[in-house]
Amino acid sequence: MNLANKLTIARIFLVPFFMFFLLVKIPYGDIIAVCLFILAALTDSLDGYIARSRNQVTKFGKFMDPLADKLLVSAALISLLQMDKISAWVVMIIIAREFAITGFRVLAASEGITIAASWWGKIKTITQIVAIITLLLDNYPFSLIGLPFDTISVILAVIFTIISAIDYMYNNRKVFSSHSNKTND
Repeated sequence: MNLANKLTIARIFLVPFFMFFLLVKIPYGDIIAVCLFILAALTDSLDGYIARSRNQVTKFGKFMDPLADKLLVSAALISLLQMDKISAWVVMIIIAREFAITGFRVLAASEGITIAASWWGKIKTITQIVAIITLLLDNYPFSLIGLPFDTISVILAVIFTIISAIDYMYNNRKVFSSHSNKTND
């Protein structure tokens, strides 16, 4: 197993620790949780960079990297929902998009089509991570100057989540027509 795949696995293993420190009331647990989330989020960028720069892109990595991202983001959003720091409709939009795109990718893979990540997807991921970190930090340091950056970042995350879903579906619409042609034969 190469280093990029090990980082992806590490991100998955960090999820329960992140949730534990976030949800169990222990001294400095919230700070540890934020640090774990940031560390896990950084491995997302790092594993992809390492895989591409070392020409070590694998089928395992192509499958597990997006899954690890979805686990991390979903765990954070569900935890934030439980803590009353985010609205259920926001969580539902983001998680529904993740399920839809995952299903779409599985459908594409069944047709032998690989769907690469788009820039909209990368922007979506960045805005979601920024929103989650901002919510985890209770809008600090922006709360010191009265700037509702947490609200702004959540709105941007929702907007880019929707745009990226539309982008994936539109730019890969041939998957639907290819699949429907086979089922009609």
